[in-house]
Amino acid sequence: MTTLTFTKMHGLGNDFMVIDGISQPFNPDRAPIAAWADRHTGIGFDQLLLIESPHRPDADFCYRIFNADGSEVEQCGNGARCFARFVYDKGLTRKQEIVVETAKGLIKPRLHPDGLVTVDMGKPRFLAQEIPFTPLAADDQQALTHVLRVGAQPVTVSCVNMGNPHAVLLVDDIDSAPVAELGLAIETHVQFPQRVNVGFMQISSPHHIRLRVFERGVGETQACGTGACAAVVAGIRLGLLADDQTPVRVDLAGGQLSIQWSQQPDASVMMTGPVQTVYEGVVTYHD
Repeated sequence: MTTLTFTKMHGLGNDFMVIDGISQPFNPDRAPIAAWADRHTGIGFDQLLLIESPHRPDADFCYRIFNADGSEVEQCGNGARCFARFVYDKGLTRKQEIVVETAKGLIKPRLHPDGLVTVDMGKPRFLAQEIPFTPLAADDQQALTHVLRVGAQPVTVSCVNMGNPHAVLLVDDIDSAPVAELGLAIETHVQFPQRVNVGFMQISSPHHIRLRVFERGVGETQACGTGACAAVVAGIRLGLLADDQTPVRVDLAGGQLSIQWSQQPDASVMMTGPVQTVYEGVVTYHD
């Protein structure tokens, strides 16, 4: 039997089981992650976040993310903010700004005195092979939008990689959008070979959107940081949001995020939002 300490945290309701894999041994391949994620019989969370020692000299930590179904994914924006708060509160670092190694490169979270956390999420990527997305033969791989066939229904999406793949579609009203049904159909669409996160975006003004996100391997969540970044990037590229370096407010079910990006060469996407520690816990399992 193995006894493991963990912390339950959330960023705007997007909730996490956070494990310090530096101070205690933990093998995610032998852990019942999907059972822990169950909200009726387990701890209940959208993702498990694992803190490890870095593998490269220019990073302070390594950050791994596992979905509720146990699959490992590349990036999670709300999780990155929780990660930064966790390592600071646990005394694993005294830095206000840290460099974190992820499966898709480095990110740089920064803690603010008011409790908010800003994360440099890096540059968005748009090429089909970078999403990854398999365009039809006649499609332009660098097109701003692509049309998917979902059953008999054509659906127009913008594809953005924010360290993980996103498809963003515009809707008139997110409250009535078929997020569960259409989100699952797009997540598992044959043209996304690694599946995809699906954002449903309603434009309120050039500096304000409403957003719901159906996350691959999870379903709809209260908030999605990389999804908010992808939606704002897509809106700016389509000319629907202002490209004036003023942050865009993103309203999600769990609260608000502030996203800043401009179409300048090598410009990173900056995400700012709150985090909250819920409780500390201990779990025992057979590994």
